[in-house]
Amino acid sequence: QVQVVESGGGLVQAGGSLRLSCAASGRTFSSYHMGWFRQAPGKERNFIAAINSNGISTYYADSVKGRFTISRDNAKNTVYLQMNSLKPEDTAVYYCAATRSITYGYGRSHEYDYWGQGTQVTVSS
Repeated sequence: QVQVVESGGGLVQAGGSLRLSCAASGRTFSSYHMGWFRQAPGKERNFIAAINSNGISTYYADSVKGRFTISRDNAKNTVYLQMNSLKPEDTAVYYCAATRSITYGYGRSHEYDYWGQGTQVTVSS
């Protein structure tokens, strides 16, 4: 089992940058695939980015490709989401999620077993 806690959210102007962090508990972090999702008010939770357990493979939603970068440091039990060129439509609560195995695809929220509480990102125009 693993627990994840997000941090790094806040208020930023359009065009700015933020880096989110997701710290995981436990000694087996390197065996978990990690994902970032976001949920805007009144909308469903959507996939943003994912990284496999050893950090070799990354996956992105089209809406953030080229602007966001996911990475991980298994020695620090942490996964990051670097967000550049932020837009007002990026405003949402951002969630980190973890899973030991992926069956149908990294972008499916039901693949992930462990979720954080979320961190708010607000992008002003």
